[in-house]
Amino acid sequence: MSFTPPPTFTTRPTLEGTFGMSASTHWLATASAQAVLERGGNAFDAATAGAFVLHVVEPHLNGPGGDMTAVFATASDPEPVVLCGQGPAPAGATREHYLAEGLELVPGSGALAAAVPGAVDAWLLLLRDHGTWELADVLDFAIGYARDGHPLLERVRATIATVERLFSEHWTSSAERWLPNGELPVAGSAVTNPAYAAVLEGLIAAGAAAGDRRARIDAARTEWKTGFVATEAAAFLSTPHRHSSGTDHAGVITVWDFAAFDATYEKATTLEFRGHTIAKTGAWGQGPALLQTLAILDGFDDERLDPSTSLGAHTVLEAQKLAYADREAYYGDADAPLDVLLSAEYAAGRRALIADTASAEFRPGTVPGVEPFVPPLRTHYSPPSAGAEVAVDSSGVGEPTVLPTGETRGDTCHIDVVDRWGNIVSATPSGGWLQSSPTIPALGFCLGTRLQMTWLEDGAPSTLRPGRRPRTTLTPTLVLKDGHPVTALGSPGGDQQDQWQLLYLLRTIVGGYSPQQAIDAPALHTTSMPGSFWPRTWEPAGAVVENRLGDTVIAELESRGHVVTRAGDWALGRLSSVGRDRERGVLTAAANPRGAQGYAAGR
Repeated sequence: MSFTPPPTFTTRPTLEGTFGMSASTHWLATASAQAVLERGGNAFDAATAGAFVLHVVEPHLNGPGGDMTAVFATASDPEPVVLCGQGPAPAGATREHYLAEGLELVPGSGALAAAVPGAVDAWLLLLRDHGTWELADVLDFAIGYARDGHPLLERVRATIATVERLFSEHWTSSAERWLPNGELPVAGSAVTNPAYAAVLEGLIAAGAAAGDRRARIDAARTEWKTGFVATEAAAFLSTPHRHSSGTDHAGVITVWDFAAFDATYEKATTLEFRGHTIAKTGAWGQGPALLQTLAILDGFDDERLDPSTSLGAHTVLEAQKLAYADREAYYGDADAPLDVLLSAEYAAGRRALIADTASAEFRPGTVPGVEPFVPPLRTHYSPPSAGAEVAVDSSGVGEPTVLPTGETRGDTCHIDVVDRWGNIVSATPSGGWLQSSPTIPALGFCLGTRLQMTWLEDGAPSTLRPGRRPRTTLTPTLVLKDGHPVTALGSPGGDQQDQWQLLYLLRTIVGGYSPQQAIDAPALHTTSMPGSFWPRTWEPAGAVVENRLGDTVIAELESRGHVVTRAGDWALGRLSSVGRDRERGVLTAAANPRGAQGYAAGR
């Protein structure tokens, strides 16, 4: 049996050209990034400009109070580098404090879930070290959309509608921001954010008197971490407010937490797969789980790597369960045993566990000398103070699943850029979405909720600890061949981000699909692991599939014991990618058609 051939029809072409390519989850960010390339900027100038636009136009998916991670390579050095804009837990975020507040889990909404915001500092660091443009020129696009307005997405309106009661009754500053005159905004209407525009203009002004470009950007970074933003955020969130637990708590973040954080560069974690090098973050993110999955699958014949067949889909789902069990057992901002987890010998042992039927067990592997953490395995969760059980919808789509209490099970935006000189970047900004915590009026945005990915149980590699990064879901990817970058890709989707990227890699590397063919093809993922988002439940043997996988394949998955949820025809994944074909001298780009929001551009 051969790999399922790619479809002849695609929703849009894989773009090809020689000048530069941009792709993201929103057409305005893509257009802004491409405009920078057209005016002589490089991929890092373009990605930074596009990212700040995403803060404005996708506020239900990310914001300046959130996080970001990126993987990139420069024209002068093809070695993949990770940019970490994932902030740590504040100094006051101890498990003892949260337990004393009557909590069993870090909440999914409210300021107690806020890590130190890292996105803005990370983007400015990237711009300083690898960009060429002045900060004022890069931020001009975002300032324009914030000051002059942009069309409100229907999905933003739907998110606001979900949390309308929370805003009206508890988060009144968010109601003032998102419910003008006490009413839901109309999709397509122009919305502005003058407070955030003023914040960005303040960053520019902070460096106006500095001597050179680097100093001007550093002055903006200092202003962000020690000035108006930090002061306003810490003061406002010190007032108790409603959290997803159904109880009121004050935030613990302080101006000192803002000042102590600096974004960093790190060496990428890599794995060789079928002649390609896949580059990811370290185990402070979930990225190595994709590498573990590939290591397990690499020992199978091609037919078992085809997600469009029942055998391939089953094999992929089972391999992912094993990798994500290890994510919970071993990953965190500590010394994870990746040398063992990514070894061929370990992968072979894990591969042997894949049977003909679906596993409904949580099965982390054995690492000599390391005790695996086994998290609480709950299918439903009722907060001690809430009085009503929280039933979790595990249908899983590319957008966040937002519950009326504000917690969000999914996340994120994505942007990829490649330029004619050979610079390439894949970045996943997230957090600080409008439903994460009360809007800080003077800033026009709120802080994120990434600490919900830590545990309050003692002894886990991802236990909540001050100064430690939460084990983030943000997981961009860079692919190299013969030592040179060939693809930058990523997707929103929380726990599904790498699961959907895995399908892209299998279909392009093994199946020979074009980027757009791979993005369009039917998607699936497992929910048979503890979720990263509050209330951190799981669905044993759960699998979510797009209906286009076909009745026959879906029925065969069910006959193997998978508990299948049909998500719809075009419901899973928001992938985008850019690439560089060195043999042909051609650049490529592709973007997700689902939701009619993501777009690629280039020439």
